[in-house]
Amino acid sequence: MKITEVKVWLVEGVKYNWTLLKIYTDTGHTGVGEATNWPGSPIVYHAAKHVGERIIGLDPMKTDFIWTKLYRDLNWMGPYGASLCAISGIDMALLDLKAKVLGTPCYELLGGAFRKDILLYANYWFTGGGHNEADYAAQAIKVKEAGFTGLKFDPFAHTNYLYGEDLSSNLTLTAQQQDLAFNVSKAVRDAVGPDFDIMIETHAMLNYRVAVKMAQRLSALDITWYEEPAGPESADNLRAMRERIPSNVSICVGERHYTRHGIRPVLEQNICDIMMPDITRCGGPSEMKRMATMMETYNVLLAPHNPNGPLSTLASAHVCASVPNFFRQEFMFNDVPWRDTVITHPIGEMISNGHLQLSDRPGLGVDLVEEEMEKHPGILVPRPGFYV
Repeated sequence: MKITEVKVWLVEGVKYNWTLLKIYTDTGHTGVGEATNWPGSPIVYHAAKHVGERIIGLDPMKTDFIWTKLYRDLNWMGPYGASLCAISGIDMALLDLKAKVLGTPCYELLGGAFRKDILLYANYWFTGGGHNEADYAAQAIKVKEAGFTGLKFDPFAHTNYLYGEDLSSNLTLTAQQQDLAFNVSKAVRDAVGPDFDIMIETHAMLNYRVAVKMAQRLSALDITWYEEPAGPESADNLRAMRERIPSNVSICVGERHYTRHGIRPVLEQNICDIMMPDITRCGGPSEMKRMATMMETYNVLLAPHNPNGPLSTLASAHVCASVPNFFRQEFMFNDVPWRDTVITHPIGEMISNGHLQLSDRPGLGVDLVEEEMEKHPGILVPRPGFYV
């Protein structure tokens, strides 16, 4: 069996474009994957096309060989970024293809299932209303009524994701903004009750002083984790924060850490309780499984980052099924209406009481619907609230 073609599509998502791909072989077997990342999704799209061309003629069943070959060949460009996103999508599609050839779900190739009902937490649930206590509380209640038992949000919301005239370089909060962030968070806690996981996101957009100060204040709300109080550049900086953040506040990082090599210094310094690698950028399902096993040796839990497309959701769930140290998986509570039309089996039918129920269908359990993807081409011109 040989790889004959790799097709790549850029598809509009709810916040940014998805990069979806499909591998074809000379025997008619196919596999689907996702390489989504942003900003710069066109860069990822072209990287995926280029990396796809590099695997033409290879045996798709040699999944670890292809991963290692691509990683080593492209390492001259750096072991992270767009090339790793492309490798991630290729790895996902190869695992899907191999599992479909063998007639088994992906989780079986990852070691078998500890569970098939994957506990989710809701993100992107606050999509309407203003930055005030009443609107946050009302929408949090909707998440709970939908059967979820955990949610995540950024109560600071003092910047956008991109550096510009509206983003202060000192990443600070005024006293009024600090009070608002705490009061909004308290309103959410009061709305959902004490037996509900609340994850606080900072997007690494607070300076050291403010990040520590807000963690100290928010500790009173029994938050489940404090996410990315510092960026991925320095484990030493994160270590210093860990020493000043209250011990009852768990730290979660990992969405910007690529491969097992990238998480090593964080684990060795025992900085975090939970890690959230993103399957479309960390190296794909094969690498996420290796990262989770590495995390297990440090008693760190896996909670995959997943504000991406439908294949990312499914592939992450297959990894979560296959590891003992799973905590929760991120899920986009609000999404584009075509999320379930670009795949052959709707994710909406797999969600029940805040869990994703994995099927026994081979591979990831779905295929891509090409004509549906082409109805929703990726957005290439920036617009408010959408990141190209």
